[in-house]
Amino acid sequence: MNLEKFMNGLEKKHPGELEYLQAVREVLESIEDVVNENPHFETSGIIERIVEPDRILTFKVPWVDDNGKVYVNLGYRIQFNNAIGPYKGGLRFHPSVNLSILKFLGFEQIFKNSLTSLPMGGGKGGSDFDPKGKSDNEIMRFCQAFMMELWRLIGPDTDVPAGDIGVGGKEIGFLFGMYKKLAQEHTGVLTGKGLNWGGSLIRPEATGFGAVYFAKEMLKTKGETFEGKTVAISGFGNVAWGAAQKVTELGGKVVTLSGPDGYIYDPEGVSGEKIKYMLELRASNQDIVKPYSYEFPEAKFFQGKHPWEVKCDVAIPCATQNELNKEDAETLVKNGCICVAEGANMPSTPEAVEVFLENKILFGPGKAVNAGGVATSGLEMSQNSMKLGWPANEVDDRLHHIMITIHESCVKHGKDSEGYVNYVKGANIAGFLKVANAMIDLGVL
Repeated sequence: MNLEKFMNGLEKKHPGELEYLQAVREVLESIEDVVNENPHFETSGIIERIVEPDRILTFKVPWVDDNGKVYVNLGYRIQFNNAIGPYKGGLRFHPSVNLSILKFLGFEQIFKNSLTSLPMGGGKGGSDFDPKGKSDNEIMRFCQAFMMELWRLIGPDTDVPAGDIGVGGKEIGFLFGMYKKLAQEHTGVLTGKGLNWGGSLIRPEATGFGAVYFAKEMLKTKGETFEGKTVAISGFGNVAWGAAQKVTELGGKVVTLSGPDGYIYDPEGVSGEKIKYMLELRASNQDIVKPYSYEFPEAKFFQGKHPWEVKCDVAIPCATQNELNKEDAETLVKNGCICVAEGANMPSTPEAVEVFLENKILFGPGKAVNAGGVATSGLEMSQNSMKLGWPANEVDDRLHHIMITIHESCVKHGKDSEGYVNYVKGANIAGFLKVANAMIDLGVL
């Protein structure tokens, strides 16, 4: 495989899709040697096939606001690869949603789902609809209009969407309600459902819990734990909320949260009632973090800044893609950070990742670190299939075991001769091999 020649061809085919091209390059750089050492991958056209979605579905979503005005948004579902199981991946409702972002997320989802060891393929979807500032009735009408198109494309053994940015329990409820009405069935076609109608315990916390479990395993390789560690977290949604809970439980102190408006620094730590207040922040539907500093005056708010300037031992970016740049990475390293665990999807720019790897600090990529969310979605699918629900401790134990297994796979494929673990390389190789070999077994499709 000639990486540069391949990427040049892909850029000509998909011009301007920067996030998607970034994600593809990151994976191909990691697996280049593996592909070249296994000629059957080239003979079978695996790379050419795996980087292109099976299908991209786009549709208009007309809906009516509370004043009777009609709006039209774009809806998407990208079914990327189903070699090892039904398409699986979240729905994102945010103004930034476009084809490039969803293709990047869907491509990453292939390998993330593969790493969980559960039978799930990769997919992604969403809309440029902005739930911020909308009433519950407006969100309901939009979700119902969105599902009017989506329901034909999904099913419990075909394609199982979940939530993502802008799609929480409320939105999943509205989406699932309309699906039930249209399909006339109650199946596990969506995950992240409410506990009263097929959801799994600890699903909202799962991505954050899983990220901390993975970081815990990384720290363990250096004889370290979370006990007494200062932790910087970005975001304040489900992932950050779950991560803050688990870090605190393991003896660490979370000192930052962030939003599009800036970040807060709380030297006393985000714990107890402060973690509960994160739910109120999210429920306000305003997408700002500044009110935290009103509620807890000991915390300082920094307008328009990222939390990576705060001195910390562990950093867990939980917000969005490319939120942590080269300068941020250099600051973290300079301030003595020993571990960065990506709780979000691709939150570090390629230049930032390079800084972490060059300085040999513990760096866990999103496709491994934040796999806990989709892993627990997979566990929800299993519970739905068996028509039962597991207690919280059983779900948590299974999640913990999955994250330990993912870490072991990353170490197996990412450890170099000097003992340093390149988790980016390890995660990409481990995720790729399972999917690529399945594609070969299934023939040219």
